[in-house]
Amino acid sequence: MWAPAKPTAPTSKMDSRYTSTAGLGDLSQLSAAIPATRVEVSVSCRNLLDRDTFSKSDPICVLYVQGVGNKEWREFGRTEVIDNTLNPDFVRKFILDYFFEERENLRFDLYDVDSKSPNLSKHDFLGQVFCTLGEIVGSQGSRLEKSIVGIPGKKCGTIILTAEELNCCRDAVLMQFCANKLDKKDFFGKSDPFLVFYRSNEDGSFTICHKTEVVKNTLNPIWQAFKISVRALCNGDYDRTVKVEVYDWDRDGSHDFIGEFTTSYRELSRGQSQFNIYEVINPKKKGKKKKYTNSGTVTLLSFVVETEVSFLDYIKGGTQINFTVAIDFTASNGNPTQPTSLHYMNPYQLNAYGMALKAVGEIVQDYDSDKMFPALGFGAKLPPDGRISHEFALNGNPQNPYCDGIEGVMEAYYRSLKSVQLYGPTNFAPVINHVARYASSVKDGSQYFVLLIVTDGVISDMAQTKESIVNASKLPMSIIIVGVGPAEFDAMVELDGDDVRVSSRGKYAERDIVQFVPFRDYIDRSGNHILSMARLAKDVLAEIPEQFLSYMRTRGIKPSPAPPPYTPPTHVLHTQI
Repeated sequence: MWAPAKPTAPTSKMDSRYTSTAGLGDLSQLSAAIPATRVEVSVSCRNLLDRDTFSKSDPICVLYVQGVGNKEWREFGRTEVIDNTLNPDFVRKFILDYFFEERENLRFDLYDVDSKSPNLSKHDFLGQVFCTLGEIVGSQGSRLEKSIVGIPGKKCGTIILTAEELNCCRDAVLMQFCANKLDKKDFFGKSDPFLVFYRSNEDGSFTICHKTEVVKNTLNPIWQAFKISVRALCNGDYDRTVKVEVYDWDRDGSHDFIGEFTTSYRELSRGQSQFNIYEVINPKKKGKKKKYTNSGTVTLLSFVVETEVSFLDYIKGGTQINFTVAIDFTASNGNPTQPTSLHYMNPYQLNAYGMALKAVGEIVQDYDSDKMFPALGFGAKLPPDGRISHEFALNGNPQNPYCDGIEGVMEAYYRSLKSVQLYGPTNFAPVINHVARYASSVKDGSQYFVLLIVTDGVISDMAQTKESIVNASKLPMSIIIVGVGPAEFDAMVELDGDDVRVSSRGKYAERDIVQFVPFRDYIDRSGNHILSMARLAKDVLAEIPEQFLSYMRTRGIKPSPAPPPYTPPTHVLHTQI
């Protein structure tokens, strides 16, 4: 049987994430972000089309990932072929880099393999499924079931996609060491020893991954326990060499080398035992002195593995992200019927408000099961009586301001532009308090609220806004502010607590919950709006998982257990090649 082709080697530096893992290739040029985590995607199918005359189909699944700027699909990998079944559970998994802030478009194509040719056009097409990685992760239990499409007039069956976070990304180890009878290096005193840990790389080189503190004036030091991620220590490879060097600290930085030893995660994981007492060897001394035994010993005192809970653990346990939109309808935006207006409804392309809504909303919607989003406006005079409102429902229904998906939000926004009168002032506090009212009623970790404010100008109610943010920082919510247009946004930077935490009446925000960005910083010079939107979403959403986790940690909220994994029917037997 034909062995599936491996993903091809990257053609450029920009494609490098497409060897064994996937992110958004075109975006890797924007920032070499460390992936939030890696997820393993499993594929099963039910009731595939039968394209073989005398037996059942021999299916294979091919995964494609999509670039952002050029929308080009690239093959990422293939499962094995399973003979003679319409209900395959593929063994080979796809391991992808997962970024909450990116929209990672995936396509799963299914074929009935008829020969040994790796050329897919030589095999019968069984249909395909389009989705995002966020959709799989955001589904209940991180398990997405979708109908297979692509052959007109035919029912092509169902695909079941399951995402599992790879644990080696999240385990951390708490270790403590002591040493005995180290070599005396100081003329007037004993030594001031410290340890340096290195992990080995594929090419045989070493990378430093931890340094202990210095214990002064002793040959029998006990170092403090320290925590290190398994990823940093051995990159998840339990048998990879870990080298430890022992030094005597000197004030001038010319630390004296006492000796070294090697171990591995697997050895260390045996804990305190005779296996984890290491002789410290100085190769130079060993070469010179015939009677040399060692330069002391280092002993592992304790080894405890801790698994950090992650953003995905909460999502998998059912936590919903509730997304609310608030749009600035103040007169400073300009008359919506004029091309100079920031609210201008160009029939051929989105305005800056539309781009910001779509860019952020299309990613967040994957984590909200009902896809119903409250959409609010502020700073307008409303019909019929012309009263000014800083918290009105875009769909005209204050009792039920929910819109169906991001498309529904966009429609309500365009409708509002035709019915309300742009006015002022620019008050943020009412919409922040609106979302805070909902967030304050759900503090059990089952829901988290994200408010997106899109605005063109200077805030009129700065004191009230700061007070609202300080109060909201105690709640399960984050605020994203996107500034559109050419205005100076100095005040917004003050609300984004990256440098100085926001305060009001002497009280500081409990945590940083505001992320502000000016949209103009993300506009692609070549006019590629898709790239502009991807850049914007990447930046404004990057802080959300950490803000989310900081709330859950400070409240001691643990993720709910995920629903039991899907188990395929036992009566289906496959031949796996």
